Amino acid sequence: MAGQWVPRDHDELTAGRRLWLELGSSVWPRPDWDGSPGEAVRGLQDLLAACDEVLDGYLAAGGSDEAGLAALVRSLHPAAGWIRELWQDDTTPLDAERMALLHNDLAGFADHVHGVRSLLAEGGGWASP
Repeated sequence: MAGQWVPRDHDELTAGRRLWLELGSSVWPRPDWDGSPGEAVRGLQDLLAACDEVLDGYLAAGGSDEAGLAALVRSLHPAAGWIRELWQDDTTPLDAERMALLHNDLAGFADHVHGVRSLLAEGGGWASP
């Protein structure tokens, strides 16, 4: 993910750190996964909701809707949206081919999350060079 994030103020920096922590949650199925594609992507919904809560809290405290943090949170929705749309209602057991497709979709989202986390860490000053 190309770009840069520079927090405008301490409030955005703090919200960025919270977002970074939330994004540390796994995008992969949970240990209690039932094996269905729908359950596999349910974690994406939970992760997006947590990220939206970070942004909502930042905005409610007077943060700017134009802040880079808002753009980073909003970038997560299209990156996950099509995956959720494709898999969320799918209860058909996975065969090897469909498992590989689901894995590739989740890996693509995980790559996006990694890019967002890297931007947050670099801009927040808590990344190692």
